[in-house]
Amino acid sequence: MANGQWFPPDWPERIRALADGTLTPVTPKRAATVMLLKDAGDGSTVVHMLRRRASMAFAGGAYAYPGGGVDPRDDDRQVRWAGPTRAWWAERLGVDETAAQAIVCAAVRETYEEAGVLLAGPTPDSVVGDTTGADWETDRAALVARDLSFAEFLDRRGLVLRSDLLGAWTRWITPEFEPRRYDTWFFVAALPEGQRTRNVSTEADRTVWIRPADAAASYDKGELLMMPPTIATLRQLAPHAGAAEALAAAPERDLTPVLAQARLADGEVVLSWPGHDEFTQHIPLARTGGGPA
Repeated sequence: MANGQWFPPDWPERIRALADGTLTPVTPKRAATVMLLKDAGDGSTVVHMLRRRASMAFAGGAYAYPGGGVDPRDDDRQVRWAGPTRAWWAERLGVDETAAQAIVCAAVRETYEEAGVLLAGPTPDSVVGDTTGADWETDRAALVARDLSFAEFLDRRGLVLRSDLLGAWTRWITPEFEPRRYDTWFFVAALPEGQRTRNVSTEADRTVWIRPADAAASYDKGELLMMPPTIATLRQLAPHAGAAEALAAAPERDLTPVLAQARLADGEVVLSWPGHDEFTQHIPLARTGGGPA
């Protein structure tokens, strides 16, 4: 392949069904993912990425960031909160205050679940240190299993969620023809001092700290497999000289959702993402064994 772009083989058939009116789009679930950054020491920034296990039904072998769906329980119970208010986050994310809390909670929780990094502290201006102890691991496992909500976890440990350590970067919505759809907010955050990442995700077989430009170059060579939102955000991060610079740029980022558009033309599916011409795909309908719709 010319690059490392990944897309499911059943997309042409599903796109045709959507165009025919025989496929009803499912409602996307809210989700959050975090681009965890740290300074490399030479004026550049590196980002934490994980490789999805090849056995995964969706995007197996693709590189991504820690992330996952919103836990509805985080809508219902207010947590100790530091940084911009819930009202500020609601306006920034384009949702109500309850949903804003749940989305920010998802970003912080998933970073802890999949990378062992916790953006919370005992006070509004502190962050926890080492989180690798057995008691921390017990709580992390309970969060992964959904035996414990993130709000309960923070309350049990007397922790304050540090929303000021996050910057909202972009928002992508899974195409309408996908069977599993997510409305995903991408955040940036800097690795807190004293903490380190660990490969604790059950969905990943490898983790890496890599310069965004290097990851993008490997994608261009077909060496690293990625989905459009991942490579797009890497290209956006590459010009920033450090984690602080990227975080400072986040408030000005446009959060208009990116949603793929598909059309049938001349016996092929034309798949495009507005504002991201590099991802346009021309997929012959013959791949599905059928002709033009």
